[in-house]
Amino acid sequence: MGAMAPRPLVEVRDLQVSFVSREATVSAVNGVSFTVMPGEVLCIIGESGSGKTVTMRSLLRLHPPRRTVIRGHMRVGDHDILALSERAMNQVRGAVISMVFQEPMTALDPVYTIGDQIAETVIRHEGGSRRAAMARALELLNLVKVPSPERRLRAYPHELSGGLRQRAMIALALSCRPSLLLADEPTTALDATVQIQVLIMLRRLQEEFGMGVIFVTHDLGVAAQIADKVAVMYAGRIIEYGSVADVLLRPAHPYTLGLLSSTVHGQTRDAEIEAIPGSPPDLRALPPGCSFAPRCRFAVPPCTAAFPPTALAGLDHAASCLQIEAVRGAVPAHADA
Repeated sequence: MGAMAPRPLVEVRDLQVSFVSREATVSAVNGVSFTVMPGEVLCIIGESGSGKTVTMRSLLRLHPPRRTVIRGHMRVGDHDILALSERAMNQVRGAVISMVFQEPMTALDPVYTIGDQIAETVIRHEGGSRRAAMARALELLNLVKVPSPERRLRAYPHELSGGLRQRAMIALALSCRPSLLLADEPTTALDATVQIQVLIMLRRLQEEFGMGVIFVTHDLGVAAQIADKVAVMYAGRIIEYGSVADVLLRPAHPYTLGLLSSTVHGQTRDAEIEAIPGSPPDLRALPPGCSFAPRCRFAVPPCTAAFPPTALAGLDHAASCLQIEAVRGAVPAHADA
């Protein structure tokens, strides 16, 4: 008998997330499915408002329960996320799933030192003495290459630069050796040089710890540097999924092609950037067909009748589009360079 195939670390099936108020119901995530294998990096890309962060926060059940309706299936390791009690979920947060937020200044507590915040997390999940927890905090600051870590251990968040705060946030997220790390645009507020340093560090730590990572970004360059697999989201749905090479070099959905065409990478100096026309749809009243159809130059009448089924565009590459061949024919020659 052959060896059994490894089990996915993360399984999400038909995830639907709605926010309900007296005025309207906003359908933020509409049937999202994906898997992440142990040690794999999945990058979710898309415009603001496409549902990337909502999907991530759903895995940690961080949405306000009174206003949020979540349906579907989410499993991380042996944990059925939607079936856990709040008490059990508190044990999962930090120990099994950790998150690096986009803006560490709002995620870190301003009235406690960096060392206190990391040590508190270690004691909360692993127990032990405060002395041992502070030693662990120092070890983590060394791990993420914070200069003068002994001094930074006693510093408050406002006393650190943006890059150092982000490194401290990553140290905090790694403090209990999670199986899954969620990173919500963790380099957006950083300058280009620091951004590259943080990305290289995250990839190194991911390989060292053997973690699965879900990385959210709207920057295709970031996705190219860090991802193994890419999921492209639009209007709360994953509309293309595949390896980073397939999705970024051989896009099969017109939205992905539009994202690639609206970047300066690979363009000649005098070329005009092809911005995607129009705006994303209103999530309070999604159209019955393809949500991207009103902005799509490849759209045909059947696109507006029903949401297109997912079709294979390669061995492990799929897109929800009726015009995959037309899109493939429009991919610029420099995309494969």
